[in-house]
Amino acid sequence: MGAKSANAAWSALARTHPELEAFPAQLRDAAQEIRARAGETLFRLGSRPRAMLFVLEGEVRLVRRTAGGADVVLQRARSGFVAEASLESPRYHCDIEAVTESRLLGFPLEVFRDVLGNDAAFRNFWMRRLAAEVRKLRAQCERLSLHSAADRIEHYIEAEGRDARLELLQTKKTWAAELGLTHEALYRALAGLQREGRVVATEEDGVLVLKLGSRNR
Repeated sequence: MGAKSANAAWSALARTHPELEAFPAQLRDAAQEIRARAGETLFRLGSRPRAMLFVLEGEVRLVRRTAGGADVVLQRARSGFVAEASLESPRYHCDIEAVTESRLLGFPLEVFRDVLGNDAAFRNFWMRRLAAEVRKLRAQCERLSLHSAADRIEHYIEAEGRDARLELLQTKKTWAAELGLTHEALYRALAGLQREGRVVATEEDGVLVLKLGSRNR
């Protein structure tokens, strides 16, 4: 994992990640670029947070493992902040892993806290960002409360897609972990949904596209 100043390229970064336009000069100057290999653990459970992390490219997830060795995915980010709660936590409560080769920005915690305390515009941006994350987590909790694997799949397509259409930008095995299912249970449930016409699966430009069938509309 390497780091270098990202401030010189800020304008280019903000074109692909508009959220970064809200960042004041103090944060831009403090930003460090972080690169991680696929499968690399950036921070481990129990380690001390030192920076707020913003995903630029790739995919990063927060994961805990059960006593039986199963992965429980708490958050997944392909763009934007990850592990926001670390701002006020003395220790990470899960592992932070790069699912694919990834590039991130790291903002030193003390600098980030100082900006939040003194820059009202950025503080308002941060509050809006946290509110959006709460809504997303509520949907995830609602989904995991569903007993049926089929119901979780349909809920995911409805909540995370648009107009009942979802482009699956991750492997099915990774998706299964996010749904709290084994990949075998996911495959069986998805096949059943397709047979019943509740979900239509197609491939577009090499990406699996899932649509809720007419019986769900």
